[in-house]
This record gives sequence, structure tokens and C-alpha cells, in this order.
Amino acid sequence: MRCVDSSQLLKGVLDVAVLAVLNERDSYGYDVVRRLREAGLEDVGDASVYGTLRRLFKAGALTSYVVASDEGPHRKYYGLNSVGRAQLTGSATMWTAFASTMNDLLKEVHAS
Repeated sequence: MRCVDSSQLLKGVLDVAVLAVLNERDSYGYDVVRRLREAGLEDVGDASVYGTLRRLFKAGALTSYVVASDEGPHRKYYGLNSVGRAQLTGSATMWTAFASTMNDLLKEVHAS
């Protein structure tokens, strides 16, 4: 029997997860990765997060700015703008409904 690969689940929710992290505060790429992993998404890949940040920025959902760093190269920070906040709100609503449906479908599995 084959179990669901968590990386496949992550692909479907990475946008909303990144938006949720940036909703808390602006962050640079690796900080977003670290915060997602600390939140429990241990399998999230660096390249996936960086690609998601670039895509969301190109789509107009994020702002970006560069901050000098004493510890190495400058860091590119990302933050939510009004488009990103609207996308997060819509995605959160959709996710909540989807999760509720899945929880209902899986109640019998957990009961046995």
C-alpha cells in the first residue's frame, strides 16, 4: 500500500503557507524556509520556497526590498501587499472549507 507523499501535499499549499508566514512579518528567503520548518513543514525544500517567493512577487502579491547584512551578502526581503493579503484571505477560507471536508471524510478512519 502506498501512502501519500507529503511533498505532493506541500505543492498544493505552499503558496498559502508562504503568505501566512509573511503575514506575520517581512522575511528573506531562508528565514521563510526556517519558519515553515519550525511550524511543522519539515519537508519543505529551499528551492520550492524560493521559487514560490519569486512567483508570488511576479504575480504582484508581494513587495520586495534589499537590506544590507553584516553577516554576508545583502538579503532580499519579501512582504505582503494588498493583493497578497487578499490572496491569503481567499486561500485561508478555501483551505478551512477543504480541511473541514477532509476531516468529515476521515472521521470513520479515525474512529476505527
